[in-house]
Amino acid sequence: GLTSWSSPLMEQLNFFHDHTLLILTMITILVGYIMGMLMFNKFTNRYLLHGQTIEIIWTVLPAIILMFIAFPSLRLLYLMDEINTPSITLKSIGHQWYWSYEYSDFLNLEFDSYMIPTNELDMNGFRLLDVDNRIILPMNNQIRILVTATDVLHSWTVPSLGVKVDATPGRLNQINFLINRPGLFFGQCSEICGQIMDLYQL
Repeated sequence: GLTSWSSPLMEQLNFFHDHTLLILTMITILVGYIMGMLMFNKFTNRYLLHGQTIEIIWTVLPAIILMFIAFPSLRLLYLMDEINTPSITLKSIGHQWYWSYEYSDFLNLEFDSYMIPTNELDMNGFRLLDVDNRIILPMNNQIRILVTATDVLHSWTVPSLGVKVDATPGRLNQINFLINRPGLFFGQCSEICGQIMDLYQL
């Protein structure tokens, strides 16, 4: 069947979000209930005023809960960093205020992609999202994106695919993903662009 997620990576990110949110909801309800009972209850259990058993429980229990969040998080972190054998490689170069793309598997296939100004946009265009040259990538294939920048820090991001890579001048970052349904996917700037400070001059 057709899923609402555009990539397996985004599906896993959604599952992790739901899993963590459920744990946080349970913690919030429990703590809220205890705080409510403390405010409206006039009685005191004298065995709970001091006791090693209860102190061990409220130390160990949060540690176990944190492990239930940490292990899926680490699994997902390594899953996102894993590079499978790519079918196609795209090099993405960040500039102020546009991106350059190079299809590394083909000869002389490179172009610039500029955002379309609002006054030049069609009626059915997407304001501050649409570009003049879109990249075309195959579905159900492993895709590798090599990301770098020429001037300042940028970030190549497509939220619906669960992809976000920093573009740093002088450094080549890579990410691997798979698109499992056809569609038009938009990316947005998600980096505070600025000159990189030379740490040796501090």
